[in-house]
Order: sequence, then structure tokens, then C-alpha cells
Amino acid sequence: MEFKKVTREWDTLKKDAMERAKNAAPLVKEGKIVDAKDTVALLEAVIKPYDKVNIEGNNQKQADFLAKCLCQVDPAKIHDLHMVQSVLTLPEHLDVFEKGIAKKLDMSFSGPQAGRIAQFLQEGKLELGAIHTYLELYGRYFLDLTPRVALVAATMADREGNLFTGFSTEDTPAIVEATKFRQGIVIAQVNQIVDKLPRVDIPADWVDYVIQSPKPFYIEPLFTRDPALITDAQVLKGMMAIKGIYGEYEVASLNHGIGFDTAAIELLLPTYGEELGLKGKICKNFILNPHPTLIPAIETGWVESVHCFGGELGMEDYVAARSDIFFVGPDGSMRSNRAFSQTAGHYAIDMFIGGTLQIDPYGNSSTATANRVAGFGGAPNMGCDPKGRRHSSGAWLKCGEEYALNKELWGPVRRGKRLVVQLAETFREKLAPGFVEELDAFKLAKNANLSIEPVMIYGDDLTHIITEEGIAYLPKCRNMEERTAAIRGIAGFTEVGMKADPKETKRLRELGIIKTPQDLGIDMSRANRSMLAAKNVHDLVEWSGGLYNPPAKFRNW
Repeated sequence: MEFKKVTREWDTLKKDAMERAKNAAPLVKEGKIVDAKDTVALLEAVIKPYDKVNIEGNNQKQADFLAKCLCQVDPAKIHDLHMVQSVLTLPEHLDVFEKGIAKKLDMSFSGPQAGRIAQFLQEGKLELGAIHTYLELYGRYFLDLTPRVALVAATMADREGNLFTGFSTEDTPAIVEATKFRQGIVIAQVNQIVDKLPRVDIPADWVDYVIQSPKPFYIEPLFTRDPALITDAQVLKGMMAIKGIYGEYEVASLNHGIGFDTAAIELLLPTYGEELGLKGKICKNFILNPHPTLIPAIETGWVESVHCFGGELGMEDYVAARSDIFFVGPDGSMRSNRAFSQTAGHYAIDMFIGGTLQIDPYGNSSTATANRVAGFGGAPNMGCDPKGRRHSSGAWLKCGEEYALNKELWGPVRRGKRLVVQLAETFREKLAPGFVEELDAFKLAKNANLSIEPVMIYGDDLTHIITEEGIAYLPKCRNMEERTAAIRGIAGFTEVGMKADPKETKRLRELGIIKTPQDLGIDMSRANRSMLAAKNVHDLVEWSGGLYNPPAKFRNW
């Protein structure tokens, strides 16, 4: 057989990068440093129409100055960009679409911009590639969505272009490595240019241009929850979680989703958890941002390790002083990494527990509403049963042994199952039901022309639901009919719960598929805020020995 070799150039990407660098050369002041006033000109020099571009947008840290500058480029020169970024938080992240600078979007989470994305989709201002999990999108950075130009944020740079990403590293390593090693252009906005860095997080060889922004990058204290706002209902659900799930399965490694429900659990560990004799058996290894509400549990010896997706404003000094617990560098500051934390969350932990907005009778849950393309970040990675897992643990094996269909689906092989727990209120604020016959995700898919419904956690991955009515132990259900009955049995006076058959609910309680607070032996009169180890933010500061420095908006003393 005769083979015909392809005749082509094999270094076109490198030549293209050199051409872009040549266009930008007059703007470089010293080494790799460009003045902030020349940023728009720099972007026009190195970005071309139809490029894939990443603006670093994380849950917290934002390359906000570069985002503002991208909105100021000439749409006649730069247009139809394909934005590939995990989080869209700032108005500028969507202004580029309104101005015609960008056209297509691949993302993971949008939070404050969710409604605007849905509107832009309907108006034809934006094409949506897909709503990814974080890991899924990072994976595609190294596959078919590699940024041609990446705009990132760092705390400091030195004059050679080395970067210190510091306490809130988040997405930076994944973005920079994917971009630079496929001959792309990396531009970093930094808070400060210094002679010597505390440590080098991104080497200068991976960075093309450094800009000291006029003010420090924006960072959101996303994971701070004031204990004063935790309700008695959340305390009750926390007590049920600790006794009925954490204690029953002896969950040692886990992730807590964002919210007051999990904040309540963290503040119940030194009180109710201690009372149950669970210290040393549960909640030892966390994949978690440095939640201030975890401070009392750390101080009372519950926690062995915490690896963080990102930082949290005000927790810098406390984390640095607890280097046995957090991942702290020789320089004395924490190193976070969203990609590694998501990997640990996907494969290594025994349980994911977090809140949701809607659950249907089949156990599918979503935070998407009819006109909001919010995305889910990492919840689908942590809130799933990862089929690639090959290490065992007690909690994982116990949940697998309870799985009523294990023999039918697995045969004689012994396997475990990840605990995936959703905390839900039967009715949320403004009497919005937490349980619905059909998720709003179906309407959103139609309104936004999505090919699949944006479901956060699929029903077959979900193992437990906790409401103020009780806990549904879904792996114990033998079929969909029993599963639906279990969900209806804890759904309260919602349209889902009103269809519950009291006799069937009673039978499921007898089988241990539903457990009410009474079934768990919880004294309802004690389920109130007096059980919390800290009642307000000031208490957290005192627990930390003054090391926690909460943002101004959380100070009321």
C-alpha cells in the first residue's frame, strides 16, 4: 500500500503568534510590561476576528480591567469572538456580545448574568455552544476549545513576567497552560509589579504581557454566610443531615455546597456532632473554599485537611495560621486550584451535599429557571456517581450495599456509590415551591433553544433528599414507583407532596426509606439557633482568635 504524506506547514500557530507579537511590540515598555493606558491597543494588536478568547472569570476572582478594555475595542477590527470562560459575573462579560465584539459562548456558570444570557439568546445576540461543568470546560481547553488569547488576573508580577496568583489562584493555571502550550497569547492584569515575588505560581515563559491595572482585581466574598441569618428550619435539616447521613454512613471526605443549609451543618459539628460522639469519624477531609463558618469545627479539632477551589475575602490570615489544615506554600500563603479541587470533588470525596431550587418527582434537580441560563459550575461533577472511581471507603461501600438494584445492574461485583445529597425547602422565599411536577429547565431549554434540559443533578445520581419533613433514602428504592413515592413523602404541601399516599409513606417509613425527625430521635424542641456554635460573624472572629477579618459588609459591631 502506498501512503501519500500531507504537504503542509506544521508551525502556523507559532508563526501567527509571532505576527501578533510583532504588532504589539511598540506597546511594550519594559520586558513584558504594557501601560494600562495602552491595553485597548494591545488587545487590538493581538486579537483577531473569530478567535477563541478567555477572560478569566471565576466564582470570585475577576480579570475585570481586561474585561472592561475588551469592551472598548473597535468592533470593525475585532468581532465574532468565541468566548470560552467558566464564569460570567460582570456586566462586561455580556457587553462584548451586545457590542458585536463576541458572538459565541461556551461557559459553566453565569450567576448574576443568567437572565441577560437568556435574553441575548432569544434576541440572536449570542450563540450558545454548551453549558459545561468546570472540569468539562477545562478539559475542552485542552481539546477543541483552546483559547487563542487568554486574559487572566494575578496578584503580583515581577519585571520578567513571573506571576504570583496567591490566595485566589482558581482557574489561572488551567487557562494559561492550555493557551500557552498551543502557541496562544497570555495577557495578565496584576495588582502590583514588584522586584521579587513571594513565590512563582506561573513562570514568565508562559506569559506574554503584564499590565498593572489601575485598581486591584475584583473578588467576591461568595462563600461567606452570616450565622445570624440561619433559620431554625435550617438547623433542623442540619441536625437530620448529621445524624441521619453523616453519622449513619460515617462520611469522612466531602464537599459542602454554598448556602445557609451547609453553613448550619458546619456550625452544628462542635455542638450536636460532639454530642453524638462523631468527632474523628466524620467531616475530616474537605474540598471546600475557606468557609468562615467552618472555623469553630477547625478550632475544636474536627477537620484534618481542606483543599480550596479559591480563596475567601478576610480568611487570608486565618488560613495562613492553620497550615496543618490548609494547603499553604513556603511563602506562608494558601494555594488554591479550581481544577485540582474539582478533580478531587469528582473522584475522591465520599459525599456532595448542597442546596437546589427545584426537584421533580423523579429526583432530577436544577437551579435553572424559565428565563435564566445560570449553569451549575462544579455541582454536576461532585453531585454524580463517578464510574471511574476505583478506591473504596466505608461510606462509599455502605451506600453501594444499600442500592436496591445493585445485583441486577452489577452482578456479583462489589461496588460502592457516591452519596449525593440535596437539601431543599418545601417552600422557599415568596412561597416558591421546592418540589415541582416539571422542572423549569424544560421551559428554559425551549426558550433558549438548548438541545438538552439544563439539569444540575440527574435523578439516578441523587441518593438522599433532606427537607424539614424528613430524609428520603433513594438508593433503597426498588423501582421508580417507590422512588417517586419516597420523594412525594417528604415534599410537604407542594404539588408533588400533595399527591403522596399516606399509607405508602407509612410503609416507606417502616422500611427506613423515609425517616422523619422523630424516626431519627431528634428532639424538635432543640432544633433552633441555640444549637449553633457561632450565632453571628463577630462570634466567628472570636473563634478565630482575631485572625478572621470579615469584609466590611459583614461587620455590624
